[in-house]
Amino acid sequence: MPDYWFAASTEEFPPSDILEQGKAAERAGFDGLGTSDHFAPWWPEGEAANAWVVLGALGQVTTKPIGTGVTPVIHHYHPGVIAQAFMSLEDMFPGRVFLGVGSGEALNEKPLGIDWPEPGEKLERFSAGLEAITRLWDGDTVSMDAGWFRLKEAKLYTRARTRPKLYVSAFGPQAAQIAGRFGDGLWTLADPDQAPEIIDAYRSGCSKHGREAGPVILHSGFAWAAADSEVIDGARKWKPTQLPEAYREDLSDPAEMVRLADERMTDEQFAKEGFIVSADTDEHVERIREIEAIGADVVSLQLIGGADPLGSIRTYGESVLPALRGARV
Repeated sequence: MPDYWFAASTEEFPPSDILEQGKAAERAGFDGLGTSDHFAPWWPEGEAANAWVVLGALGQVTTKPIGTGVTPVIHHYHPGVIAQAFMSLEDMFPGRVFLGVGSGEALNEKPLGIDWPEPGEKLERFSAGLEAITRLWDGDTVSMDAGWFRLKEAKLYTRARTRPKLYVSAFGPQAAQIAGRFGDGLWTLADPDQAPEIIDAYRSGCSKHGREAGPVILHSGFAWAAADSEVIDGARKWKPTQLPEAYREDLSDPAEMVRLADERMTDEQFAKEGFIVSADTDEHVERIREIEAIGADVVSLQLIGGADPLGSIRTYGESVLPALRGARV
């Protein structure tokens, strides 16, 4: 049986709300607690708290594994600073910390004045950033010039007794191969059309580098409310996240992303074919079982929509998670 993780949305909720949601998710029976990590949200009126600050507080008020899903490595964060921050979290919360890493999106990076690289350069930056993080975590003294960042005889002077887990996000086979080289597991979207190829590429990358494959984390958004109209109305702002080009191309205007999403998909398509947005708990259970069937070791469920956030968590604790596990939490 897979683990079920709760993921909070820094794009939608302020830190104070996320802490309450994290505590509620632990009470509901989720196995892990994560948070998105962006500098800018997906729509013009969103939120964008610093995820690392939130994790420090979340670790104090909960006992489950905590981490990001996912932190962008190749742009505004220096890999040395990422390595330092998550090793510090691991020292405070030993055995509980994971770092989910990805290559980011133009929307979340360009506000900091960064030029968006071409796909080949993105992969090169991604690989170099992960190399730096893993070597620093291993205790190496690192000197390297990756072009977009440099390290000169750098090392982590504070190292926890244990090492954080590194889960690498991939939306295609090439990134999945990089995940197989560096990651302790693979993180990707719960897309039945794309995920199997990505999982196979990840396992191939592990084999190529003589590493044992780690857990496969499949990610989806979820929202619940008493009526379908209510829950869809509260979550439709998330439609831009269903645009494939949002993760690959130089698309950085939130208003334009909203326009494109409304043009290309109906609310019904968003709710029933994309994320899990429904008032019917049986539908939630069925959709999550479909994700499990793809090959998930972990199902990461990100809370979206403002209709009834705490009610969504409570409903999962009372109905959805017990149904998935075959017993009450």
